[in-house]
Amino acid sequence: MSGSPATAVLAVVGAGPRATGLLERIGANAPELWDGKGELRIHLIDPHPPGPGRVWRDEQSALLRMNSMAEDVTMFTDESSTIDGPVRPGPSLAEWAAQFSGRGPRHAPYAEPADPEVLAELRSLGGTDFPTRRAQSAYLDWVFRRALAQLPPTVTVEWHRTTATAVTGSPDGPQYVHLAGRATPLTADLVVLAQGHIGSTPAAEHRAHAAFARRHHRFHLPPEFSADADLSALRPGEHVILRGFGLAFIDLMALLTEGRGGTYRTEADGSLTYLPSGREPVLHVGSRRGVPYHSKTRYQLQGPRPPLPRHFGPEAVDALLAEGRPLDLRRDVWPLMAKEIGFGHYHELFHAHPERTTVPWPDFVAAYDRLDWYADDMAGLVAAAVPDPADRLDFETLDHPLDGLAFPAPDAFQAHLRERIARDVARREDPEFSADLGAFLALLSVYGQLPRLVAGGRLTARSVAEQLDGWWHGFFSFLASGPPGFRLRQLLALSRAGVVRFLGAGIRIGTDGATGTFTAAGSTVPGHTLHATALIEAYLPRPSLDRTEDPSCVTCTGQAPHRGGHRRPHPHPPLRPAGRLRRGRPRPRPVPRRHAPTPHRPRRPHQQPGRRRVRPPAHERPRLPPERRGGACTAVCPELAVPKGRDGNVHYVKSLLG
Repeated sequence: MSGSPATAVLAVVGAGPRATGLLERIGANAPELWDGKGELRIHLIDPHPPGPGRVWRDEQSALLRMNSMAEDVTMFTDESSTIDGPVRPGPSLAEWAAQFSGRGPRHAPYAEPADPEVLAELRSLGGTDFPTRRAQSAYLDWVFRRALAQLPPTVTVEWHRTTATAVTGSPDGPQYVHLAGRATPLTADLVVLAQGHIGSTPAAEHRAHAAFARRHHRFHLPPEFSADADLSALRPGEHVILRGFGLAFIDLMALLTEGRGGTYRTEADGSLTYLPSGREPVLHVGSRRGVPYHSKTRYQLQGPRPPLPRHFGPEAVDALLAEGRPLDLRRDVWPLMAKEIGFGHYHELFHAHPERTTVPWPDFVAAYDRLDWYADDMAGLVAAAVPDPADRLDFETLDHPLDGLAFPAPDAFQAHLRERIARDVARREDPEFSADLGAFLALLSVYGQLPRLVAGGRLTARSVAEQLDGWWHGFFSFLASGPPGFRLRQLLALSRAGVVRFLGAGIRIGTDGATGTFTAAGSTVPGHTLHATALIEAYLPRPSLDRTEDPSCVTCTGQAPHRGGHRRPHPHPPLRPAGRLRRGRPRPRPVPRRHAPTPHRPRRPHQQPGRRRVRPPAHERPRLPPERRGGACTAVCPELAVPKGRDGNVHYVKSLLG
């Protein structure tokens, strides 16, 4: 032990939701962890407030909202949780907020938020509202205080409001956590990296664009967390290229319009009109697909819940791994994934909207089960049984919505994309299209199986890097992690007002030294090149040990930061999901006393948190990023809930306590 003979010491780098999940699970498992004779001292290390942490801190714009409804957001285990440890339910964000208006019981430890604006929001918050991040900050602060209050007296917690600069120590001996502003390191028996979002320094392309901007006195913003971005240098009316059409763009859109004094007026037909303040820049947005993420659904299933998994479950994964050969995600795995998602879609369509089908469900599913997703007979079956193409699931069209389209001028494309966005919002709010929700639930089931597939080691390195972390992550986010409908209505209003302009698909960014401008061109409006004096990379920084801003990640793994990409055959640093860190080059060794339930590698959809009362899709390093709100405690820090069949950090704490 690093403390007294009867004291174990745990150092947790990061004090956000993952650290809170650890504390809650230690409290829940306390009777099984020790007999009360030993003591546990926990050091939380984070410059940001414990509970909310960096991403969810209170000090951010009230314009930034969550991407889940309040009733779906929870930090607690419930009946859907598959864990060995005890289930300890707690209120969702909506249920917790109801106490401040008298609509629900009080939850100890009770305290009203000090900020009157946050308190007013909580008093009026409905279950289907999309709360501000500041409201989530208040909830996470309360969950943290509750977790502390429920720890046994033999567990003490100390918060160090600083940054961990290094972790040293032999693999099996005491660990030393070095802190900024403190000469003597903390000595611990076990170190857990629980930082959550970890920023990274700009990649080579972004460094080149930054240098261009400095030479020509222009504005450039590399990938950045929206709440941290300094946008003050953008001038009113300045033309800005934004590369990326996902949730980071939505945040930036709000900050550069409403954040500069603009307002929206609701018209008699329900549409919005944007009333500019005159301080807004002009935002030109494009991406690989050229369209925004699909809007969030606002309805429930209209039929029975689909029995998932069916075509891509444990047996299918075991069969793939048993083949004993390298696997390519798109060739070998995706057809099964697609068939599973299709099953969820058609199960809901046939059960909830049988009038739009031509055959009974038993007949359809009997044929569906026999056929491969990309077989000609499958296409024939669907065409015959589902007459309206709008009711069919076409992944290729979904993934490339602007393929084959070309417009003679930018204005023609603006009108086309506005019409497309309006249709998408209407569809996602119309329960007649609830088959989309069936597909969404099957998406969750699919990525719940991916950790086992990845852990099996059969996916090729290229497939992991380019297809799983690249294509699949982007496709999943595009389909399932879009903004609330009101944000896309605002986007339409901004487009009509000329504040936002659409660039289209296949965007290519360049520079023009003669004019000192950034350029953007794409495939949607052939021959058109836009010149602008500012460039924003509208997406989150990609986690990377090579370029991490957090020195504790580098020293904890024995990695030396370097430029020019990874120098090993495998495209990722030597980390094990939700497990022991591995050190150094060229032959990494496990470090049993260091653990990393956090996204130090590119994030993956199967690492995202689940909805309330929906079994968390995976138990490996799920994230809680700005574009992903909510999920059960097991989805925030699953190892600490001790999922079935896996050791977790709680078990390692138990070993320390003897």
